[in-house]
Amino acid sequence: MGMDLSTLRTLISRYCVGEENWVDSRTVYIGHKEPPPGAEAFIQQRFPDNRIVSSKYTFWNFIPKNMFEQFRRIANFYFLIIFLVQLIIDTPTSPITSGLPLFFVITVTAIKQGYEDWLRHKADNAVNQCPVHVLQHGKVIRKQSRKLRVGDIVFVKEDESFPCDLILLSSSRDDGTCYVTTASLDGESSHKTYYAVQDTKAYNAEKEVDSIHATIECEQPQPDLYKFVGRINIYMNNEPVARPLGSENLLLRGATLKNTEYIYAVAIYTGMETKMALNYQTKSQKRSAVEKSMNAYLVVYLCILISKAFINTVLKYAWQSDPIRDEPWYDQRTEAERERHILIRAFTDFLAFMVLFNYIIPVSMYVTVEMQKFLGSYFIMWDDEMFDPELGERAVVNTSDLNEELGQVEYVFTDKTGTLTENNMEFIECCVDGHVYVAQAICNGQVMPGADTMDMIDTSPGPEAREHEELFFRALCLCHTVQVKEEETVDGIKQGIHHGKSTSFYISSSPDEVALVEGMKRLGFTYLRLKDSHMEILNREEEIERFELLEVLTFDSVRRRMSVIVRASTGELYLFCKGADSSIFPRVISGKVDQVRARVEHNAVEGLRTLCVAYRPLSPAQYQEVCLLLSGAKLALQDRDKRLAEAYDMIEKDLILLGATAVEDRLQEKAADTIESLHKAGMKVWVLTGDKMETAAATCYASKLFHRNTQILELTTKRTEEQSLHDVLFDLSRTVLRQHGGMSRDMSGLSSDYVDYGLIIDGATLSTVMKPSQEDSNSGNYKEIFLEICRNCSAVLCCRMAPLQKAQVVKLIKTSKEHPITLAVGDGANDVSMILEAHVGIGIMGKEGRQAVRNSDYAIPKFKHLKKILLVHGHYYYIRISELVQYFFYKNVCFIFPQFLYQFFCGFSQQPLYDTAYLTLYNISFTSLPILLYSLIEQHINMDILKKDPCLYRDIAKNSLLRWPIFIYWTVLGVYDAIVMFFGAYFLFDNTTFTSNGQLMTTNTQMMFGNWTFGTLVFTVLVFTVTFKLALDTHYWTWINHFVIWGSLIFFVVFSLLWGGIIWPFLNYQRMYYVFMQMLSSGPAWLSIVLLITASLLPDVLQKVIWRALWPTTTERIQEADKLYKGQLSEFTPLSSIHATPMGGGLRRGSGTHRNTPNPIRTNWSCLRANTLSRNTS
Repeated sequence: MGMDLSTLRTLISRYCVGEENWVDSRTVYIGHKEPPPGAEAFIQQRFPDNRIVSSKYTFWNFIPKNMFEQFRRIANFYFLIIFLVQLIIDTPTSPITSGLPLFFVITVTAIKQGYEDWLRHKADNAVNQCPVHVLQHGKVIRKQSRKLRVGDIVFVKEDESFPCDLILLSSSRDDGTCYVTTASLDGESSHKTYYAVQDTKAYNAEKEVDSIHATIECEQPQPDLYKFVGRINIYMNNEPVARPLGSENLLLRGATLKNTEYIYAVAIYTGMETKMALNYQTKSQKRSAVEKSMNAYLVVYLCILISKAFINTVLKYAWQSDPIRDEPWYDQRTEAERERHILIRAFTDFLAFMVLFNYIIPVSMYVTVEMQKFLGSYFIMWDDEMFDPELGERAVVNTSDLNEELGQVEYVFTDKTGTLTENNMEFIECCVDGHVYVAQAICNGQVMPGADTMDMIDTSPGPEAREHEELFFRALCLCHTVQVKEEETVDGIKQGIHHGKSTSFYISSSPDEVALVEGMKRLGFTYLRLKDSHMEILNREEEIERFELLEVLTFDSVRRRMSVIVRASTGELYLFCKGADSSIFPRVISGKVDQVRARVEHNAVEGLRTLCVAYRPLSPAQYQEVCLLLSGAKLALQDRDKRLAEAYDMIEKDLILLGATAVEDRLQEKAADTIESLHKAGMKVWVLTGDKMETAAATCYASKLFHRNTQILELTTKRTEEQSLHDVLFDLSRTVLRQHGGMSRDMSGLSSDYVDYGLIIDGATLSTVMKPSQEDSNSGNYKEIFLEICRNCSAVLCCRMAPLQKAQVVKLIKTSKEHPITLAVGDGANDVSMILEAHVGIGIMGKEGRQAVRNSDYAIPKFKHLKKILLVHGHYYYIRISELVQYFFYKNVCFIFPQFLYQFFCGFSQQPLYDTAYLTLYNISFTSLPILLYSLIEQHINMDILKKDPCLYRDIAKNSLLRWPIFIYWTVLGVYDAIVMFFGAYFLFDNTTFTSNGQLMTTNTQMMFGNWTFGTLVFTVLVFTVTFKLALDTHYWTWINHFVIWGSLIFFVVFSLLWGGIIWPFLNYQRMYYVFMQMLSSGPAWLSIVLLITASLLPDVLQKVIWRALWPTTTERIQEADKLYKGQLSEFTPLSSIHATPMGGGLRRGSGTHRNTPNPIRTNWSCLRANTLSRNTS
């Protein structure tokens, strides 16, 4: 009998974590057939089509939506207001000076974002228009994927991906099963078994499947990949027969059919309601920390601007309170102006001052930043060290807005399978009764070169032990769920295991099972096939042995073991069991436990995945007892899982230990070195994986995320079943805080006094921590306790994670009180959510499709390239853009503050100090190219040193170069330079000998040395000062730097000569005519320019010299050492002597022994470098 609807609803509400207490259900009519009359009401529900949408804009909403997003930026909105003010009122400058740059920025940004979204539309169309096969009226027809509807019967062939979420009706296999890989969903590329509905599995022909008359009732879509509750009502003679449906019947969109010729299945969730789509995070606009700092500085400068305008407006009316000054003879007001209210006039003047001073916030900075990010991103794509010849792929930049964020990362969240590992299992060794056997280089059926013979370590076992050895090999050939595929290729790769004799290869739901079976083949025992419930083995004597498979006690993460019961051809019954050492050793009653345990511990330290193997002979009576236990548990309708676990526990006891195995999940090249470098750089690395805890933990050891002295803390379902979550959390919290005194610690420079902690948490426990049950009154601070534990752990492993949970973990850290910068890296569709959630998302070009690459900010071919993109490119980008931002604000303070001071000398009349051409071209031409080039090619430290010494990354951590003290220093420096330029020129002007020929001032010369000459003198000093300031800050000189820096100064001089030396016909008046030439014809003018430039730059130079001598940073020490060795410092090892330098008096002197070493080639280079530095700094 079937379940009634109330039972279904109860189940749904019980199993849907995070949903409401009652979740509505949906009814799906298979093949869109109405139920028989009187069976139930036919209510056709509306469901979405099968379109997937990852794009952000449409053709119709692009302009309004993009404009809204762009004008959310404070700068863009501000410049829009200024532009409108210039249009409305009479201002000192033209509206074009604000409108044109703003239009350019908005247009360039819109084109860039539109192009990126067009690429997403293109990718969506490729998916939505791919053909699928649908059964209609007894025939299979083709239609586009987007036209698929809920209720359609879909026909899927081997190696095809499922177009939507499906319920399996039948397959080409007689038992109604099919094999599926879910790599793009949970990262596991192993084969999983799914089951057809019992009553429809025999329907294989098109007409038979089309004749199925049934409805499905199930829960509404929800994102949990591992849960599904529903039932199918099959109408036999108009009477419904109900069967339960679970996750074992549900085929998920994105998974791929393997080792099964074809299947028929019914569409149940389509389009954006599929579980894969529900696990996608919405794509939002990411903002870098530098951009946030820019916005904060912008607000400060906006306040300064408003203050300046307000002060000038007040002082203007105070100045004009005298009637004589209010309306001088040369500026008579019109009647309309006289009648205008004083408040309106004051407001108009305030706006005019705002426009006059608005250059303090240059729109050109945003243009330059956009260009720097866009052009700078090509250096990542052109980097030959990040080219992978195997894939033929280079690094890809999908968004250039976050280049500098690569230099600010504090947390790295990485996937495991396909990201850290290659997902290739390699059999390393096995240990039988203390004897170790090594089969060289067996990997997925490929025998590596030089592995022709079996290598047996220790002495060969005697005749008595030989029996145990063969029993061990047989146990591994029988205790598994491996399938044999009689095809030549899988995923396009040849997988032959018999090398000419056969083209079979092994597949399994667990890749290490395949490695073990392949390892046994190298040691003389070959598993051939499972046929008619009999497993066949080819032994060393080339004889085929047959064992009847009676029972399989499947693996689960709580028991951490699996067993099979087999009957040999002689009639003997055996239970073979393999599992984790912690679950096997307590159940063993005999065997060489100590020797095997020692070998297991040795291999675990090496980061290998270990399994123990044991057996138990069964008498016929014991077997009958086992059968009764198992059948009783399997038939239970209530608490079936619990009763099965109890039955397994009773069966798997009194075991005899045979031995242990060691398998390695091959890491990607240099993965361990990359993680070690990230740790040294001060980053915390978390592994988020859908894989099992044991598998993931072994990988963490191999990749040096966990070390042999790491104390592992477990926050898992197994532990929370024994204790309450509240108690477990507080126990762990006490453990870590007792060690560290309640303080977070630095993870990379660990003292030997500290215990190194690593945390392991699983998805189910994490869900409880994130959203505890409402009955728990103490649940409010669970997240904080969990975060506190994590902060004090050197590494964290999160296993059995659903894709959305990965994003939740990233968000939890991202929104914690420290607001750290996060980076997520992964290679599959299951990683897309966390890639979108993190501040920076990086996709790996792996074997699991291109979803991660498409949705990431950056894509790299291999995990090892993460080191270069962060430690080198990220470091450079941050240094460059932080200098760009500070320099832009500095040079604009220098530019506008003299204009502010000038108003005190011109009666607050809004008279510009500089000519309109200078106002317009200062930021666009005269000073823009040098800083743009600096921000593209500056290298303050050699690239090889940055790679060699990851600790240098810490110098720029936490936005250190854009902090408020540094910002204030640059602003004060700009104000100082502006005062020196203005008053220096003013006092020099006041000197009566300041003439073209050194004579006293005459009427003619007084005309020449007037308002515009004064402004031009100040402007000339200004351009030269800010350009020389940048030259002093440049460490990496090339011919391009010289050309651009000195070229921009020459351009300014040439432009000024042409602008004032020619009568331009398109100008109504030419107030700069001959001004520049007249100024340069004066000797004192030349002298004043040199003196004022020197006086402006001197304090900054002195500050740098004193600070470098007394309090040098690590970066400055290395710069000094690199200069001494003429750029060859990167060849020497190590750099620790430079880091260890005391803060006060430079480096310590070395001993005379080092200085007088006769053979310099054998000198300790670090000591030699320290000695040389000490001689130069003493």
